[in-house]
Amino acid sequence: MSDGDWARELPAAITVCDTEGIILEMNELAARGYAKDGGRDLIGRSALDCHPEAARTKMQQLLVEQKTSVYTIEKRGVKKLVYQAPWYKEGVFGGLVELVIELPRELPHFVRRG
Repeated sequence: MSDGDWARELPAAITVCDTEGIILEMNELAARGYAKDGGRDLIGRSALDCHPEAARTKMQQLLVEQKTSVYTIEKRGVKKLVYQAPWYKEGVFGGLVELVIELPRELPHFVRRG
């Protein structure tokens, strides 16, 4: 398996950007999800331009502070988990990765001990 093969058809949208917010990679689900904005043609362009002002400001903050943001959204009756986190290469900040995962209506929650 070569680098990234595992993510190509993962049932979660994965978008990776650099420290300036330039999109470096998208898996198939992310490209389909952003089809109206250009899909794969977004690679090499700013992810900041794909967001309304409030989200753009939040993303800029995440890039500067190298922070993680986790939240859920609901769109057209589908609930999704959005996980945005910094990624690093050899300890150097490389940018952000965004995972968007569709959630079932009822989500079991388990408390593990130990």
